[in-house]
Amino acid sequence: MRPDLHRLHWIEHHLLGHPTPAEAADWRTQQLVDAELAADTEIQRQLYQGLYQAGRQQLRWELDQIHARLQHSARRRGWLQAATDVLRRTLRLLPGR
Repeated sequence: MRPDLHRLHWIEHHLLGHPTPAEAADWRTQQLVDAELAADTEIQRQLYQGLYQAGRQQLRWELDQIHARLQHSARRRGWLQAATDVLRRTLRLLPGR
C-alpha cells in the first residue's frame, strides 16, 4: 500500500474504528510528535463532520419532499372524495333507487 494511503487508513482507523488502548496511547504520542499527522487528522475529522452534516441535510430534504407529496395527494384525495360524495348524493336522489 502506498505510504499516503497507509497513513490515511491509519487516521481513519483511529477516527472511525475502535483502536485498542495500546493503539490509542501510541496514536496520542504520534500526534504530539508529528504535527503534520495532527493536522491531517483534524482535516479528516472535519471532512467526516461535513459529510455527516450533508447527509443529514439530504435526509431532511428527502423527508420534506415525501411530506410535500403526501400533503399534495391528501389534498387531491380530499377533492376526489368531495366530488364523489356529490355524485353519491345525486345518485341516491334518482328515482328507482
